[in-house]
Amino acid sequence: MPKSKRDKKILTKTAKKGLELKQNLIEELQKCVDTYKYLFIFSVANMRNSKLKDIQNAWKHNRMFFGKSKVMMVALGRSPSEEYKDNLPQVSRKLKGDLGRLLFTNQTKEEVNEWFTKFMEMDYAGNKASFSVSLDPGPLEQFPHSVEPQLRQLGLPNALKKGVVTLLSDYEVCKEGDVLTPEQARVLTLFGYEMAEFKVTIRYMWDAQSGRFAQMGDNDLPEGSDDSDDSDDD
Repeated sequence: MPKSKRDKKILTKTAKKGLELKQNLIEELQKCVDTYKYLFIFSVANMRNSKLKDIQNAWKHNRMFFGKSKVMMVALGRSPSEEYKDNLPQVSRKLKGDLGRLLFTNQTKEEVNEWFTKFMEMDYAGNKASFSVSLDPGPLEQFPHSVEPQLRQLGLPNALKKGVVTLLSDYEVCKEGDVLTPEQARVLTLFGYEMAEFKVTIRYMWDAQSGRFAQMGDNDLPEGSDDSDDSDDD
C-alpha cells in the first residue's frame, strides 16, 4: 500500500530538524576550536547528571560537549584531508564510548589537571559493591513506621514492634564485588552507604596554537603514532 502524503510530510520535517541540530552542533564545535586555546578529552566514572551539572557551573565560562561522537568527528575531521585544524583527527580517533566528552578552555593543562584531580565526590550505590554490608537485628529508629512495608518488599526481615520498625534477624545486604541488584542498591541508599565514586579524568589534550595532541600523564608525548591506549575507551 502506498504511503500517505501526510506520513511523508512528517518524516521530511523530522529529518530536516535532525540535520539542522547536527549542523548547529558542528558549527558550535568549530567555533570553540577557533575561540579557545585548549581542548581536553575526559572520561567520567559513575556518571551522575547532577554532579556533572555542578562541574558545568564551576566551568561555566568554558564549553563542554557530551555524546554525539560521530557528529563531533565530522566537525573536527576524521582524517588529515578533512581536518578542521592540524591534528584534530587525533582527537576524533579517541571519541569512543565514555570518551565522547570534550572541554574547551583557556585554562592551562596544569590548572585543568589540578582541578579535576582534586574533584571527587561519593554517591550512593554504583554497579558493584565496594565493600560488604550486613545489618544487625534491632530497632531501626531512623525510619518512620510508614517505611516498614517498603523495607519488607526489598527483602528485609522486619516488622513493627510498638510502632518502631525493627529488623528481626541479621541481614546481609551485599558482599564486596557483588553486581548490585536494584533492590540492593535501594537498601544501601536508604541506609546511607555511599559506594559510587564520581570522578572525572582528563585523558588527552589538544593545543590550538601548536596543533599538538598529547596523552595526559605522558609528559606531553606527541600523538604521532598509536599510543595503544584504546583500552580506556569504555
